[in-house]
Amino acid sequence: MSDTQFVEGLEDVVALSSEICFIDGEEGRLVYRGYDIHDLIKGGSTFEEVVYLLWHGELPGKEQLAAFDHALRADRALSPEVLRALHELPKTGNVMEMLRTLVSIAGLYDPDDVDTSYDASVRKASRLVAQVATMVAAIERYRNDQEPLAPNDRLNHAGNFLYMLMGKEPDDYTMRAFEIALILHADHELNASTFSARVTAATLSDIYSAIVSAVGTLKGPLHGGANEQVMLMLKEIGDKAKAEAWIQQALADKRRIMGFGHRVYHTEDPRATHLRRMSREMGERAGDTSYYEMSQIVERVVKERKHLNPNVDFYSASTYYMMGIPVHVFTPVFAVSRVSGWTAHVLEQYRNNRLIRPRAEYVGIKKRAYIPLADR
Repeated sequence: MSDTQFVEGLEDVVALSSEICFIDGEEGRLVYRGYDIHDLIKGGSTFEEVVYLLWHGELPGKEQLAAFDHALRADRALSPEVLRALHELPKTGNVMEMLRTLVSIAGLYDPDDVDTSYDASVRKASRLVAQVATMVAAIERYRNDQEPLAPNDRLNHAGNFLYMLMGKEPDDYTMRAFEIALILHADHELNASTFSARVTAATLSDIYSAIVSAVGTLKGPLHGGANEQVMLMLKEIGDKAKAEAWIQQALADKRRIMGFGHRVYHTEDPRATHLRRMSREMGERAGDTSYYEMSQIVERVVKERKHLNPNVDFYSASTYYMMGIPVHVFTPVFAVSRVSGWTAHVLEQYRNNRLIRPRAEYVGIKKRAYIPLADR
């Protein structure tokens, strides 16, 4: 393959064109359909608005948003078949594996299952965005011997998820903070899980199969599990007075410190900017800033020693934890948000499809003489 260029891990290789998300790694900008995420958040955009934007290319007007929000709320409830399937799963199972299973089962019972038209795929996308949140909350309650809660139609997507997960309505600050986290995680160009979803969709497989591919990819600790590892690190440190010595020793031992550096960003991840602030504010509201303060010390030392900036995973860990979200639910929460971007990319793939079929650089033996079995 002398006429092709091999790049390990496809780093910086452009695999397809997209209008959905732009990352400026040099300036540290994340842009959804032309809108900087800082402007979306400062302007008060809701998660529902961002989903509409990712799918349709424009921010909705009031009537469009009301209709879109109504449709999402109407799609939240899980089918009886999915709920029965949940109760057949082992309560000690991995949450991401359980989520992957329920998404697959939901596809079997989707009312548009046999309809492969684009409009049917949009309807399926709405059900996926609405129901992945319900699935994650139901899985966690089931694991704790609690019955799943029915969706609360009075609450927006962010607030309803926290209600279904924790059994009580969140206060306004927590609901908005979680909504901002959902917006920040909604899409991130051609990351590993989005790429796997598009590869599946490019075969003209159904959208549920594409999202199952994405969930399976997100499960890997090098993609979706990093903020879990960050929180486990902070809990291992345990005390801000020990933080500097702990991180100095970890670096000396060449331990991998999760939550730092990014393949695309060469400056601060713009999502980390908001999550750092929310980590501090959530700690102040709870009367416990210890995890935020430990994070600050770790960030300073890693910057000094390794010249690496925190990424989205670093401060999302303490932010989620102070909201009361269990550590093992962090990666599924990622899916609750990113399913909006996954579905946007699958719909875009359907609109202008070409089978994604890259080549591999063969490094094995190229020619051997065959030896019959009797002579080996």
